[in-house]
Amino acid sequence: MAENEPGLDPLKEDARITSLNERMARAKTEEAIRKGDGRDKGDNDYRLGNRVLAELVGGLVGGAVIGWTLDHFLGTSPWFLLGLLFLGMVSGFWNIIRISNQRSK
Repeated sequence: MAENEPGLDPLKEDARITSLNERMARAKTEEAIRKGDGRDKGDNDYRLGNRVLAELVGGLVGGAVIGWTLDHFLGTSPWFLLGLLFLGMVSGFWNIIRISNQRSK
């Protein structure tokens, strides 16, 4: 008998609630962009790869140039070149290891 009795009509969706939901979604999107969460992970990986390459090449080239310059002025043939080239390679790999340990996000 309760089915036949008049009851409360279901409420229609209020336009204020719809507007509030839209504003909250927009605010969440803006906050994600502000915090940098909206960025593509591929972009960060690309930057990291470029940084690793720059560390390795920079260490090698820097060691080679400084070693060659010292050899040229001191007349010690290839010894400073080889020694500083090796040190540049070691420092490049050391920086790459340091960068890879830093990236645990």
